[in-house]
Amino acid sequence: MPKNEKIKEIIRAVKFTLISVSAGIIQIGTFTLFYEVLSWKYWLAYLISLLLSIIWNFTINRKVTFKSANNVPKAMLQLLGFYAVFTPTTMFGGQWIESLGVPGMVVEIVTMLLNFVLEFLFCRFVIYRDSCDTAVATEKSDDAIADDSEKAVEE
Repeated sequence: MPKNEKIKEIIRAVKFTLISVSAGIIQIGTFTLFYEVLSWKYWLAYLISLLLSIIWNFTINRKVTFKSANNVPKAMLQLLGFYAVFTPTTMFGGQWIESLGVPGMVVEIVTMLLNFVLEFLFCRFVIYRDSCDTAVATEKSDDAIADDSEKAVEE
C-alpha cells in the first residue's frame, strides 16, 4: 500500500473513531435514561439506544468517513445484515451477563467497544470495500459538468 494510501486510511480510522464517539454519547445517554432512570429491562434499553446510535453513525460515517456514492439502500441492507447477527447476540448475551451480577453499564460499555471495532471492519471491508471516496469523485465530475455548461453558455 502506498504511503499516501496508508495516511488516508489512518485519517479514515480517526474520523470513524470521532464520529463513533458521538454515536457512543447518544447510545450511553439514551441507555442511561432508559435503564437507570426509567428502569427498563436491559435488553430493551440496549436495543433502543443501539438503534439510535446506528442511525446516527451510519448517516454521518457514510458521508464523512467513507465518502461513498454507494447505493444507500444496499449499504443499509448490508449493515442490517451485520446487526441481524450482532444485535441478538449482544442483546441476549448482555442480558445473561447482567443476570450474573455484572452491572448493566459495564456490559453496555464492553459491548460498545466490540461494536466499534467490528462495525468499522465491516463497513470498510464489506460495505464500502470498493466505494470509498467515490462521492468525492462524483462531486468533482458534477463540478466539471457544471463548469463546461457555464463555458458553453458564455460562448
